[in-house]
Amino acid sequence: MLSVTGLHAGYGPIRALDEVSLNVEAGQIVCLLGANGAGKTTTLNCISGLVAATRGSVRFDGVDITNARIEDVVARGIVQVPEGREIFPTMTVEDNLKLGAWLQNDNQKIASNLARVYDLFPRLQERAKQLAGTLSGGEQQMLMIGRALMAQPRLLMLDEPSLGLSPILIEQVFATIKRIHAEGLTILLVEQNASVALDTSSYGYILENGEITHHGTSAELKQSPHVREAYLGG
Repeated sequence: MLSVTGLHAGYGPIRALDEVSLNVEAGQIVCLLGANGAGKTTTLNCISGLVAATRGSVRFDGVDITNARIEDVVARGIVQVPEGREIFPTMTVEDNLKLGAWLQNDNQKIASNLARVYDLFPRLQERAKQLAGTLSGGEQQMLMIGRALMAQPRLLMLDEPSLGLSPILIEQVFATIKRIHAEGLTILLVEQNASVALDTSSYGYILENGEITHHGTSAELKQSPHVREAYLGG
């Protein structure tokens, strides 16, 4: 479904990515692991069109989308949930969700997708008329995932969904990720919590200083001495 080949990117003179290549097959959860500053978010942003690639290619369903416009990437079915709590705090929860459907004009389908999001996240339905800025951190993460699902993605890219959450909330968020994957959604997951990420995914890539240094099935990566020492606490 997604093929990234020889991707290079940077910020001015700073090199962020160097020959990054990865693949995501339809129906997979693939994780991208690495320390802060390794280039994980830049990789997602290049796929989304937020950051320009200076070399290499991004192909989706065989179509070259390298440096495509963001709205064109979303229209093809790639939707990114960014790191942090990127919501509209002075708008209601429901209005935040409906913004995810900005490319759609079928009101019946939008209503159906909203009902699905509320089924996944009952807490959001309870708080539908509240201002999004009044939600807890965990609820805001649910809102961001729900808003992305309103766009009917074929590939969902999640950037650090566990960031700043308590262990109980992390468990809840990842249970939902597994549920939407079981319903057929393909997922590319960026996550610092390597143990949770490898338990959730079927394949993984390790990104270090802008380069892919290891990749394999999640089971293989769990057994790798380097991965165990650097990311799993030995």
